[in-house]
Order: sequence, then structure tokens, then C-alpha cells
Amino acid sequence: MAKVLSMGGVFFRSRDPESLGNWYRRWLGVENEHPHGASFQVTAMPPGGVTVWSPFPSETEYFGPSGQQFMVNLVVDDLDGALEQVRSGGAEVAGREDHDYGSFGWFVDPDGNRVELWQPKLPG
Repeated sequence: MAKVLSMGGVFFRSRDPESLGNWYRRWLGVENEHPHGASFQVTAMPPGGVTVWSPFPSETEYFGPSGQQFMVNLVVDDLDGALEQVRSGGAEVAGREDHDYGSFGWFVDPDGNRVELWQPKLPG
């Protein structure tokens, strides 16, 4: 049986893809090339980091009040620094939590998408 090996990409609509791409480049260092977006190399993932695929119940509040059908999780090397950067870029920061497997923070981007940032806890 054929099986999925990994996440190949996340594709979504934007009112102004170039402007949104430029915002992510400026405030989070996402190197993107229009119109194709950014490519992240597997080797850039910190040790112990994983890509998660997880359906949520339709009534979840985890994605915030926007009613969006999905939420992107971006791995960062400095959660507090990244949250401050997006705040400086005009994003609404929507919380922060620490867990045994890492720290999480959320913000709403210029298109109104709630985005999750994850700083994995490094092994050792």
C-alpha cells in the first residue's frame, strides 16, 4: 500500500499574496519567492522536531475566533523574539504556553490568519 512520507506543503489563499509574503519575510525571516512561497529544508528542523498532521473537531476553539479551517504551525528558534517581531509588525499576539515538548505562541497575521509558533524543547 502506498503511504504518506511527510508533509509536502501548506497552500492557502491571500487577498495580496506578495504583500503577505513580504510581511513574513520582514518579521519572521521567511525567505520566499513569489509566486511560489518558501521552501523549508528538512535539515533545518531542530533535533527532536517533527511535522504534525492532526484533524481537530469542527467545533474547536484552538484556531481562534476567525472560523478558519486550518492553522499553520511554524517552528522557530526563539519564540519570545519571534512574538515580539510579529507584534512590531502589527500582528495581534494571541497568547503563549510552555509544555514538556516545547513552547507555543499564537498571532494573527495581516490577512487575519491565526498562526501558531513552536519552539521545540531540545533533547538533553
